[in-house]
Amino acid sequence: MADRRPTEASLEGSLALDEMPTLDMLQLIHAQDGIAHAAVAEVLPRVAEAAEALATAMGGGGRWFNVGAGTSGRIGVLDASEIPPTYGLPPRAVQGIIAGGDRALRSAVEGAEDDAEAGALELEERGVTLGDVVVGLSASGTTPFVLGAVEAAGKLGARTVAITCDPDSPLADSVEIAIAPRVGAEVVTGSTRMKGGLAQKMILTALSTAVMVGLGRVRGHHMTHVTPVSSKLRGRAVRMVMELGDVERDHARSLLRTTQGSVEAALQMIESQRRGGDAD
Repeated sequence: MADRRPTEASLEGSLALDEMPTLDMLQLIHAQDGIAHAAVAEVLPRVAEAAEALATAMGGGGRWFNVGAGTSGRIGVLDASEIPPTYGLPPRAVQGIIAGGDRALRSAVEGAEDDAEAGALELEERGVTLGDVVVGLSASGTTPFVLGAVEAAGKLGARTVAITCDPDSPLADSVEIAIAPRVGAEVVTGSTRMKGGLAQKMILTALSTAVMVGLGRVRGHHMTHVTPVSSKLRGRAVRMVMELGDVERDHARSLLRTTQGSVEAALQMIESQRRGGDAD
């Protein structure tokens, strides 16, 4: 019996991909990417549900774990690694777990994604428990490493979320909140780093942004908990204090020196000083 998973289906429009002129090929890929965008739009209510669950859990001290293999795992690690510098949370707050460990970020680790017990063990070793949330990422929704992880997460008391491209997959069926855009067949059959990866990246970026906003790590549209570890970010920190605090550049720089680069602390100092002035 043929494999009927949507991620393994054939795309009729790419049957002669190896004979296409380069521009025609790129136009086809771009058009298919648009399908991924539309599919993500359809599942935004589920993304919102997951965002609210994550914000509630993390607001109570819980942690967020992204678990995946291959492209899905790399996307999960990528997004988790952006949270500390962008939003000022400690690395333990949002963690990315990839089958095969950090070595798998650069090269394939044979058999790693097929080990369900390893997925479960990763969570047990991190002490996943009630109050934590585990997000399983798998385009096909059948990756044993991810299935093992979310099954273990449920037994350990954590909430579970899936990001998959098959709403009828084992992964979607095994979690509390399933985010499952129907992106359809890939231009290169089975190459889920294409539309599948794009959809997962869009969802995870939107999800983490919504969670961080919900946790109060943003003022207006400014990342006021940023860790200014580069010249670009130090300049951004100064501009945020100037704009949000309504102060001159030199004053903003002075405040940031006092707060060791913390924009939020600098703004709180300004607000405190103004409240004191109003009381006088």
